[in-house]
Amino acid sequence: MKILMISDVYFPRVNGVSTSIATFRRELEAQGHEVHLVAPDYGQPTADEHRIRRIPSRHLFLDPEDRLMRTGRVLALRDELRLARFDMVHIQTPFAAHYLGVRLARELGLPRVESYHTFFEEYLHYYVPFLPKQFMRFFARRLSCRQCNDLDGLVVPSSAMMAALRGYGIATRAEIIPTGLEPESFAPGDGAVFRRSHDIPAERPVLAYVGRVAHEKNIGFLLKVTARVRRDVPDVLLVVAGEGPALAGLRHEAAQLGLADNVLFVGYLDRRGELPDCYRAADVFVFASRTETQGLVLLEAMAQGVPLVALAEMGAKDVLKPGQGVLIADDDVEDFAAKVTSLLRDKATATRLGELGRDDAASWSAAALAERLAGFYREVIETHAGAK
Repeated sequence: MKILMISDVYFPRVNGVSTSIATFRRELEAQGHEVHLVAPDYGQPTADEHRIRRIPSRHLFLDPEDRLMRTGRVLALRDELRLARFDMVHIQTPFAAHYLGVRLARELGLPRVESYHTFFEEYLHYYVPFLPKQFMRFFARRLSCRQCNDLDGLVVPSSAMMAALRGYGIATRAEIIPTGLEPESFAPGDGAVFRRSHDIPAERPVLAYVGRVAHEKNIGFLLKVTARVRRDVPDVLLVVAGEGPALAGLRHEAAQLGLADNVLFVGYLDRRGELPDCYRAADVFVFASRTETQGLVLLEAMAQGVPLVALAEMGAKDVLKPGQGVLIADDDVEDFAAKVTSLLRDKATATRLGELGRDDAASWSAAALAERLAGFYREVIETHAGAK
């Protein structure tokens, strides 16, 4: 098959959508498919720009990390795309890419599917704070309904997200296909190297969070947990790997909690370099997002044999199984901190939990999930052809 993907975000912009696109593109192409991508130009090419068409774009006022593709430059590709004879358009994001992808698919006579990566109901109000939270939730639901019911197929990362979308009234044919782990995710990182490069003593107890530093990730909760753990483990260190719009506020909050010596913000880390080392440097991986559609970083931490303490909310429920690499905590600082402290004090239990998590993560094969996606493409293509 020949697939055209279109997205409002892609590397060098680091987030879960970029990771998902890259993972599925690699695996689909390894299985003999041809996958092209239309994405914004960030003025900084990645190491691999094969079959990627970069579109001139402008900054967004409310979200300076992202770009808005110029509509005319995308639509100018129509004749070129028609000659390329694609089988499918796969839309990855619900902003400009959604409307451009739908329009291109209609004009080219192609079926269109879209991935629903983000739980926008619990997301948009952080970025439009001057409007009431309930209004933004209502707006997100109505927008999702209108967009998703205008598709031939919908790719959803978790059962919880599927239930939410069906609850909105979305009737489009849909399949649960999360992003999988590639084999290199299981190659052991070097925690000692990471600790030396950041002047962290080998014996110091380390908690790690990896991901976008955004309001919906609930990192402020992890700061409060760290403050509580410090009462029992005074030299505990929380490493926050990532960047995002909440960073300045979290630095201030850490200072207010007296955590200047107990929190280390290290920014974005290269996925194929320092990131595995960061995971391995941690004694416990901590995660408190209540709005995650999948939680790929949970699987990445498990693949490195690191025990987890986490909230099992939304898509994380599909990933987290009690005792299989994780202690599932209540949404309560005291309970979460107690579970973290228990693992810091009981190294044998922590090691055993990490080993079980690594075994469980092995079932999330990127190759197998890409095969499922290709199968879904075929079903949608056949249905679309039959409807003509």
